[in-house]
Amino acid sequence: MHFARCLRCFIPALFTVLAVQGAAAQSARNGQLEFNLSPYTYHFSPSPDHKPVWLLGLTQVQEDGTLIAGAVFSNSFGQPSAAAQYGRRYLHPFGYDRWYVQWTAGVMYGYVEPYQNKVPLNYKGFSPVIVPSAGYQFTQKLSGELMLLGTSALMFQLAYDLPE
Repeated sequence: MHFARCLRCFIPALFTVLAVQGAAAQSARNGQLEFNLSPYTYHFSPSPDHKPVWLLGLTQVQEDGTLIAGAVFSNSFGQPSAAAQYGRRYLHPFGYDRWYVQWTAGVMYGYVEPYQNKVPLNYKGFSPVIVPSAGYQFTQKLSGELMLLGTSALMFQLAYDLPE
């Protein structure tokens, strides 16, 4: 039962990620496609209802800093979820090499009964999302990011630049 529910959410979410990536690739010139993986999320107020959170995503970063992202993830309550976002990345804030800050805004799906009230403005599982984050480029292709998830959590994410 749980697998079928995950599959019902994962397949549309996968198509969403691929469509977002396809649209970004069409509009980007010399942009970079990143694979995103989040193995851990720290909750500011842990609850016995919380489950491990994971995320897989794609982000298209254009040379001007504009980015388009899509992801599938398991939310804090173990429900299959997805998000599509648009945002902006700013390199070398305050003159710090290898660092960047960014913001994304978009829509996510996944907080449904009985957790629909855990995110604001939720309508039948759909809700707006705004995510500020800061990142550090470890190597030419590998970065780490800290993403602030509202007032609830801090997500740790790795981003790997895919070959063009």
